Amino acid sequence: MSSSLQILVIDDEPAIRQILAASLTRAGHTVETAGSGREGLMRLSKGDVEVALCDINMPDLTGIEVVREASKGGFDTTFIMMTAFSSVDTAVEAMKAGATDYMIKPLRSEELLQRLAQIADLRGLRGENEALRKLVVGRSDDRCPSVSPAMKQLDRLVAKVAPTDSTVLITGESGTGKGVTARSIHQQSQRAAAPFIPVNCGAIPENLLESEFFGHVRGAFTGADRARKGLFLEADRGTIFLDEIGELPLELQVKLLHVLEAREVRPLGSEQVRKINVRIIAATNRDLKQMVAEGRFREDLYFRISGFHVTVPPLRERREDIPALIRYLLARGGERFGVSGKLTLEAEAEEILVSYDWPGNVRELENVLQRATILAEDGRITVADLPTNITPAAPAGAAAPLATGRGSLREQVREFEHGLIVRAIEECGGDRRAAAQRLGIGLSSLYRKLEESEQDRQVPAGSDS
Repeated sequence: MSSSLQILVIDDEPAIRQILAASLTRAGHTVETAGSGREGLMRLSKGDVEVALCDINMPDLTGIEVVREASKGGFDTTFIMMTAFSSVDTAVEAMKAGATDYMIKPLRSEELLQRLAQIADLRGLRGENEALRKLVVGRSDDRCPSVSPAMKQLDRLVAKVAPTDSTVLITGESGTGKGVTARSIHQQSQRAAAPFIPVNCGAIPENLLESEFFGHVRGAFTGADRARKGLFLEADRGTIFLDEIGELPLELQVKLLHVLEAREVRPLGSEQVRKINVRIIAATNRDLKQMVAEGRFREDLYFRISGFHVTVPPLRERREDIPALIRYLLARGGERFGVSGKLTLEAEAEEILVSYDWPGNVRELENVLQRATILAEDGRITVADLPTNITPAAPAGAAAPLATGRGSLREQVREFEHGLIVRAIEECGGDRRAAAQRLGIGLSSLYRKLEESEQDRQVPAGSDS
């Protein structure tokens, strides 16, 4: 899967410029031409030319002088020098000036394309390393095996869509792991060896969004002292993950729609468009359909990105995954915080963690476990190490209702919880919504917990049913 390059052909012979431009354009590259060394330097000054094919012998400036001036200007351009005769001395001089390669005219198309492919690979590796230094892209082992039917269905959908090039929309509550799902799609795709560039659309200042996405040339705006490729070109041949896409302003939504349809970008300040080969995965915790109805999200863009839609379920809908997830996060937390030895979790603490509704989902669970890891004595996490907002507690000034001591730990925790809920409802004058707010849980969670307690009471002690 080859990358498209921005190429400038500098030669005083019109026929050579035309032949090379046509051949390189057919190969998928973006090509401009300059008829003299000075004209070439003027075009190079924008800073976005990746490869320059430069003749050595030109009447105004020699190719070697062009290379030297470009080097002084700090242009990030790879030079391939062209000459009509073979001269070792000239080749050495060109290399000393900063050229990367040297070819004899007439250039053979196959050889030139092969050398350009090698340059594209080297520039791609360098660009990917720079992007990785700038972006927090996460780890490749961020997926914990799941046993819940909801997550098994998600895994099945991911396995189906990953090998295709389909645009994917991932929805789900905050903290459910939409980014992990996006990375899993990339890793199971044919683009797995290419860059995966995650972008938090809500974290980039609005006035910088277009430059960050599509790049800019040198001098495109005040402070643009050097060219920038932009995230879409950084992700060329790979995947770009647009997290929180619902935060994009309408103006940029229009431009993103054009990128999806034309598969090309135009850097700020440039007259040239660049073809891109990028898979787009988008994610949001917002209701895009509602935003479309309110005029805050373009309907045509919504249809473009939602061709294949998957939803990551919240933790409260897959409680059977929580025990394994806890152990996975504890192991990772121990590594991050330098905790020696194995971390253990007492049964009562685990029961509380499994019973809690986790409005912040996996992210909230991880934060709680990181805190508990720091507080734990001798590597053992107890209820005392958990934050008070997730542990059952009596209202201020009231004695906590006691469990009977009969039944399993889960049954006793539910009985304890039931007593708290009933007391809160009584103190709120029977207003269950107010009671739920006092307890810090959703109204639906309150009703569900009451229903579970009622079901427990209907099952005779010792019954196997």
